[in-house]
Parts: sequence; structure tokens; C-alpha cells
Amino acid sequence: MNIKGKNFYSSLDFSHKEIHYLIDLAIKLKSGKTKKSLSGKTLAMLFFNPSIRTRMSFIVGMQKLGGLAVDLPIKDNYSFEYEKGTVMDKGTIEHVKDAARVLSRYCDAIAIRNSELITSSAQSVEVSNWETLKKDKIIKSFMEYAAIPVINMESNVFHPCQGLGDAMTIKEKLGSTQGKKYVLTWGYHPKALPMATPNSQILSACDLGMDVVVAHPPGFELDTAIVKKMAMRAKKSGGSLDFSYSMKDAFQKSSVVCAKSWGALKYYGNWAKEKEMRDMFKNWIVTEEKMKMTDEAIFMHCLPVRRNVKVTDEVLDSKYSVILDEAENRMWAQMALLSEIMGGGKI
Repeated sequence: MNIKGKNFYSSLDFSHKEIHYLIDLAIKLKSGKTKKSLSGKTLAMLFFNPSIRTRMSFIVGMQKLGGLAVDLPIKDNYSFEYEKGTVMDKGTIEHVKDAARVLSRYCDAIAIRNSELITSSAQSVEVSNWETLKKDKIIKSFMEYAAIPVINMESNVFHPCQGLGDAMTIKEKLGSTQGKKYVLTWGYHPKALPMATPNSQILSACDLGMDVVVAHPPGFELDTAIVKKMAMRAKKSGGSLDFSYSMKDAFQKSSVVCAKSWGALKYYGNWAKEKEMRDMFKNWIVTEEKMKMTDEAIFMHCLPVRRNVKVTDEVLDSKYSVILDEAENRMWAQMALLSEIMGGGKI
């Protein structure tokens, strides 16, 4: 499988076979079959948002493969210009064209995290609508100008590394995934969160050939264009994609329950109305009682999690909770990705 030099903006960039190859490679790496395949290779990391799991999993993963991960301190103290042909006589320090090209001379790949909605309250976000946010200007600008692979560590639209790690976890726990039921349920959160993670989690479950059901309250529908791509991916894998306004109905006979929150797209820019609507659904919380409706499903959450808001302590700390394995597997999945796109050779 040759994916050397490819960008990883979303799992849609890779074929069904390539995704499965990476999952199998990640499981192989975790079993102890790791070589220093990235010796002499360097990954530049640009975090425009805070991170614990993503930052550490990339740093440690590169180290295990014999490479170097450099965490560039750009947040809040370095401003890029993204517009073409602009007269840079204002506050921006450097054009992304120059930064991407220079990093391409020093490094072998660039990894970027940027989302206006990851940590700040929605009310503070200057960009007022989804159509602007979904353009993912920062990461796509680096992809345009860089001469080396660019990895998406979470944008407004996708979080493919989370999706890849989740897919690995599901296959690790269930074995055969074809035709088994996967539920992605919306959960209440006091902030309007981005839909990058649920988008990527759904895509990964679709790639596994699962019967995917997305449960959410009315008004929290996902982006229509992305849903169409999810449905196509599910069909190609022999699975299915459905939606439900009922947690209880969705949980029936499920093998996997994954909880995540996201904001209501139709109220982007009208954050007071969005919060008013979201606060109507505080009862959308995963409880032990609801998990009993499943077919002894495992429970997943990408973390961080608002305990006893989105999911109860009883579920998070239960024997069927795999949240710690899920977090660890981010590293192994990313190691598989890095080893292949950075051209480290066979492991």
C-alpha cells in the first residue's frame, strides 16, 4: 500500500482499503512490532488550539518510530497572512506561502490543529457562519503551499486521526465489525462544540461496514453534503447509515455507543438562540440505564468529557467503557499513518 506523500485532511482522502491497511498496521504496532522506521525524519506541529492527547500522542509516537516531533509555539504570538496578493502592512507577520515552503525544507510532514470552536465559547468566535468555517482556511492554505504531507490534527470539519484511532479500537474490541450496530449519540454540553470529531467518527464506522445510527435532537442535523459522503462510504463498505431523534430507539441492539456533542448549524452566528435550543436537551445524557438497552455494547468517548453532564460516572468507569484504550490507540493509529505517509519504509 503506497500512500507516501499524501495529505490526511479527512479519511475521505484515502480509499477503503487504505484505511483498513492503516488500522491493521496500527494493531500490529501495538502488539510490539515497532521499528525505528522514521529515524532522521521530522514532524512540525502547529497547534492553534490547546491539546493534551493529540499533542502527546504525536510526540511520543514519533519518538517510538525514531523520529522527531517539533511543537512550534505559534498560538497567540505568531500571525499568518492567508489572502493572496495582499499588501501586508497590518498585523500579520508572515504569509502562509512562505511559512509552508520553509517548513517543507526543514521537515518531512506538517501537522496542524485549528478550529475556531474547539475551546472558546461560541459567542467569542468572530466568524459568524458555518459556510465560512467549513472552508478550513488555515489547514487548506498549508496544504496548498507545502511540498510535504499535511496532517489534520482537527479542523472545523474533520478530526481524521480521532476517527482512525476509534476504528482501531472498535476492531480491536469487536473483531469482526461487518453488520454490527454503531451508535453515535449527541450529548448535552454547555458550549457549542465543533462537529469535526463526530464527522470523522461516523466516517470511520462507515468504513468498518457497520450499521451506523446517529442519534441527535431535532435541529442538530449534520452538514448535508458531508452526510451524503458518509452514506456513500457506508454503501461501499456494505454497511448503512441512519438517523434517529431518540436515544432509546438508537441504543437497541447496538454493539458500540459513542457519545459526542456539537452545535446546531442553523444557528451559527446566533449563539444566544443556539444555546437556548441546546439547553432544551440536557436530558441527552448517557446513563447506565440506557446502556442496558444495548447488546452489551462498549462505550466510547474521545475525551475530554464533562462527567455527569454528557455521560455519568457509572458509564465512564464501567467495565464496558473503553475510553482509555481509545485514547491510547490514537497514538498507535497515528504512528501507522506517520510511518506510511512520511515514507519510513516497512515496519
